[in-house]
Amino acid sequence: MLYPRVSLYALMLAAAGIPLYIHLPRFASLNLGIGLGTVGAILLLIRLVDLVQDPLIGWAIDRWPRAQSSFAVTAAFGLAIGFPLLFSLKAGPNVVVQIIVILVLLFSSYSLGMILLYARSATLAATPTPRALMTMAAFREGGMLTGVVIASIVPTIFVALGASAQGYPAFGLFLGALAVACAVLSFPIWQRKPIPGQPLSLAGLSQSGAMRLLVLALVNSLPVAITSTLFLFFVEDRLQLSGKAGPLLILFFLSAGVSLPLWTRLSHRTGPKVTLLIAMPLAILGFVGAAFLAPGNLAGFAVVCIASGAALGADMVILPAMFSVALNRAGLEPSLAFGIWSFAGKLGLALAAFLVLPMLERSGFTPGGSNSADALTTLNLSYAVIPCILKLGAMALVLALPSEGQTS
Repeated sequence: MLYPRVSLYALMLAAAGIPLYIHLPRFASLNLGIGLGTVGAILLLIRLVDLVQDPLIGWAIDRWPRAQSSFAVTAAFGLAIGFPLLFSLKAGPNVVVQIIVILVLLFSSYSLGMILLYARSATLAATPTPRALMTMAAFREGGMLTGVVIASIVPTIFVALGASAQGYPAFGLFLGALAVACAVLSFPIWQRKPIPGQPLSLAGLSQSGAMRLLVLALVNSLPVAITSTLFLFFVEDRLQLSGKAGPLLILFFLSAGVSLPLWTRLSHRTGPKVTLLIAMPLAILGFVGAAFLAPGNLAGFAVVCIASGAALGADMVILPAMFSVALNRAGLEPSLAFGIWSFAGKLGLALAAFLVLPMLERSGFTPGGSNSADALTTLNLSYAVIPCILKLGAMALVLALPSEGQTS
C-alpha cells in the first residue's frame, strides 16, 4: 500500500493546484471584480514570498527529518482551511487584501506539501535506485493527474446540481474535505525513516548536474504556466466553445495520465534525456496547432489537448525523477534542493501571469465579454506562439544535457 498512499497525497496537492493556477484568474475577475493586471501583480507578490519561503521550507524539512509527519499534516490543514475561505469571498473594498492573505496561506501549505513529497522521493521509493525512483514518480504523478481531473470536473458537477456563484463556494468546501481525507489515508507513508544526505551547497548542485536541471525546470515551466493561466480564456473567448473548457481540461489531463506508464517504460529503455526529446516536439506541435484553429473547432482543439497532455506527462514524471536521481547519486540532502525546485516552477507561473495578463488587459481583452480582433490576436499569440518559442528553448537545454545510460 506504499505507492497508492503516495498517489493519494499527490492527489490532494494536485487538486489544490488546479484552482490556484487555472480557476483563480477567472474567479477573481468575474466573481470578485479584480482586474487581470491586479491578479497578475498579486501572483507575483505571492512568488516574492515564495522566494524566501520555499528554500526555508526545504531547509526546515532537512533540519527536522523526524517531523515529516507533522509537516504533512500541517500542509493538509492549511489547504482544508484556505479553500473554503477563498471561494466564499465576495466583491468589496477589502477583497484584494483578503485574497492576498488567503493565498499566502494556501500557497504556503501547497509549497510545504509539494516540497515534502518530492524531497522524500528516495524515502518513499521501495529502494533508492534510479529505476525505483522512476516507478515511484509514475505513481506520484498518476495521483497528481487524478487530482487534477477531479478538480477539473467537480465545479461543473456542482453547477449542474444548482450550486450558486458558478459552484465556487461548494468547490471550496469539497477541496477542504478532500485535503482532510487524503491526509488521514496517506499518513502511514510519513512513518518511513528518512534517508539522510550531505548538506546542500552550490558546488554540490553544480557538480551533481542538478543546477542544469533547475535551469531547465524554470524554462520548461514557462510554456505550461502560460497555457494554464490562459486556458479558460482561450477556450471560452478565442475558440468560443462555451461550456467546453471543463471537458477539454479533463481530456488534457487524462491524456497526460494515460501517457505516464509509456514515458516511464521508455525512460527505462532509452534514458530520460532521449525520452524528453521525443516528448517535447508533441508540445510544440500542440502549440502550433492551437494557433491556427478557427473559432468553434472543438475537434481540432481536442487533438491539441491530447498531444500537449501527453507531452506534459513526460515532463511531470521525467524531470523531477532526474533531479532526484542527481541529488541521490551525489548524496545531497534533497529538501532544500526541492525547495529551490519548487520556487523555480512557481516563479514560471508568476512570470507567466505577470507578463501575459497585463498584456491582455492593455489589448482590451475582457473575459466573457465582446472582444476586438486585436484583443483576440493578442490572446492567440500569448496562448500558442510565445509558449512554442519557450518550449524550443527548453528543448535546446535538454540537448545540452550530458547523455545518460538507461535507468536501471
